[in-house]
Amino acid sequence: MELKILYEDAQLAVCLKPPGMLSEEEGMPKRLCEVLDGDFFCVHRLDKAVGGVMVYARTREAAAALSAAVAAGAMHKSYLAVVQGVPERPKGSFRDLLYHDAARNKSYVVTRPRRGVREALLDYELLGSAEYDGLRLSALRIELHTGRSHQIRVQFASRGMPLAGDGRYGSAVHSCPIALWSEALVFPHPRDGREVSYSSLPPASFPWTLFCLHNI
Repeated sequence: MELKILYEDAQLAVCLKPPGMLSEEEGMPKRLCEVLDGDFFCVHRLDKAVGGVMVYARTREAAAALSAAVAAGAMHKSYLAVVQGVPERPKGSFRDLLYHDAARNKSYVVTRPRRGVREALLDYELLGSAEYDGLRLSALRIELHTGRSHQIRVQFASRGMPLAGDGRYGSAVHSCPIALWSEALVFPHPRDGREVSYSSLPPASFPWTLFCLHNI
């Protein structure tokens, strides 16, 4: 998948990060510089294996404004995911305590607060289910209210619903990359504060093609 620019102006660039590319450092900022010229500042992150909509600041002032929006909860993020199994309820919320082990680059749901443990909250909506190779898979839309490392992946895996393709968290589906896609961002534009939104569906490949996402 090639890098795609959805929108750009003097303050920011909205793009589709290809799965497998770092969102920081020598990944997306460097690639954006090659395509658009100038400096690019990362204000939020996606796991390397995850693709989809991201916004990058083009000035330090815009980076400060977008970072402030993230900190204030004014940047809203929604994701699409394919998980093994079917949630008990078609809509719901998950609230957990997560600990991220940086040495192993893996997160865990824990039961008690301690140093390094942070609360994680998301809402989900079931979009549809399908059979694949003897397994029941479900497509979900997820709204993140916190942005913890591997949050979506570990919160669903801890409930017996690992994301398709996510071997790190126990998936039995190995024929695809991690089935997680940053579908949409809504945030105040750093220039004038007006709310803007950008979205994109995942590529037409397995397991997304099991579901009629264009009709949802």
